[in-house]
Amino acid sequence: MKLLRYGPQGQEKPGMLDDTGAVRDLSAHVTDFAGETVSLDALAKLRSIDVDSLPVVSEPGRIGACLASVPNFYCIGLNYAKHAEETGMDKPAEPILFNKATSALSGPNDAVIIPRGSEKSDWEVELGVVIGKEALYVSEEDALDYVAGYCVVNDMSERSFQIERGGQWVKGKSAPTFGPTGPWLVTADEVPNPQDLRVSLKLNGTTVQDESTDDMIFSVVQIISHMSQFMKLKPGDIIATGTPAGVGMGMKPQRFLKPGDVMEVSIEGLGTQRQEAVAAE
Repeated sequence: MKLLRYGPQGQEKPGMLDDTGAVRDLSAHVTDFAGETVSLDALAKLRSIDVDSLPVVSEPGRIGACLASVPNFYCIGLNYAKHAEETGMDKPAEPILFNKATSALSGPNDAVIIPRGSEKSDWEVELGVVIGKEALYVSEEDALDYVAGYCVVNDMSERSFQIERGGQWVKGKSAPTFGPTGPWLVTADEVPNPQDLRVSLKLNGTTVQDESTDDMIFSVVQIISHMSQFMKLKPGDIIATGTPAGVGMGMKPQRFLKPGDVMEVSIEGLGTQRQEAVAAE
């Protein structure tokens, strides 16, 4: 299934994309997509619905983030081999784990707001993994059994806040609109191998990131298993699994976002986002 949320910000309704690309209204069956409503049990109930019986939404308008909210917004840093090379850093021995403020969550086509004081706002296409049931002390062999689905994430980053201002990375990752997510939550049954997906990002029409998820240093199963040794993952948690080479920080000379720049962010089978960068008021 390809699940989505459509409508004005704060008034989104849950929907499903049918085989023709039309949006079907799911609001009679689920209130929204977040937490337990994207658990494996909840998704199994949605899967049993006759799609043709659902009302067609002729003009869905704006597409919102595929999740209304997330209990936790986790990220994995420095997780593509070529990205590690472009930063001049050694490959990590274990996954680098950090949090992004949940208030960063935004729609896939909403404007990205360059925060006040920003000098180095940057882009990062990432495969998002949405957890479907509580995961604690999970083996790698069983890790994919805990996945509800996958989505596109642009893990926006302000590098000067992240690296040059002291403290932890979270403050460089968490400005409002710094977490475009969607357009769809694609259920795990439609993604047989998360390590065989093309991820790409265009800046003003020019491709700057283009890689396969097989370049990940730590795979999805390794990430889930590793994280579950230290914390309990919950339904609706999202994990952004790292970005490939081609970020602005890695360019020579470095290139960062300015108002008017347009990002097109895509993952094979999971859809495409489009954001224009605007200055904070």
